[in-house]
Amino acid sequence: MGETNFNTRLRRSMKELCLVRHAKSSWKYPKLDDFERPLNKRGRKNAPFMGKIIHELSVDPDLIISSPATRAAMTARILAHEIGYPLEGIRYVESIYESSEMNLMHLLKNIEDQVNKVMLIGHNPALTQLANTIGNYPISNIPTSGVCCVVLEITSWSGIDENPGKLKNFEFPKKHG
Repeated sequence: MGETNFNTRLRRSMKELCLVRHAKSSWKYPKLDDFERPLNKRGRKNAPFMGKIIHELSVDPDLIISSPATRAAMTARILAHEIGYPLEGIRYVESIYESSEMNLMHLLKNIEDQVNKVMLIGHNPALTQLANTIGNYPISNIPTSGVCCVVLEITSWSGIDENPGKLKNFEFPKKHG
């Protein structure tokens, strides 16, 4: 009985990370700064669609962290709405924009350990590189609106680079039609 309780506690404290690439952005205004580019029509359609899929898969993050770039922030708010996550709970982190895999890893290592499930919304190539570092399944590209969830066999975020996790879900709009 004691061993079962221990295994249950361990399973609850394992970490899960969902990497989300922002939805498709607009190039309609070429003079607009890259940071300010909003979602285009396809992005505004795919983000809620993926939010519904995330909700069906019971991806229920304790924390959403997003790049503050307009396209990523819009994606974060749309996904949060679809899964019932409070908009005011989204943590925007400047360093995610134009980040590297190592910077993202540093950010994750500093997450409070009582947080078990994190959704990180950002940009390529860093997201795909991170997915390949922490996952057990090679991914050539996380497409726009793509969601890659990995279960990590760690109990502290500080150990994220010690063991690759197991791919739980890899979803993207074209996979569904």
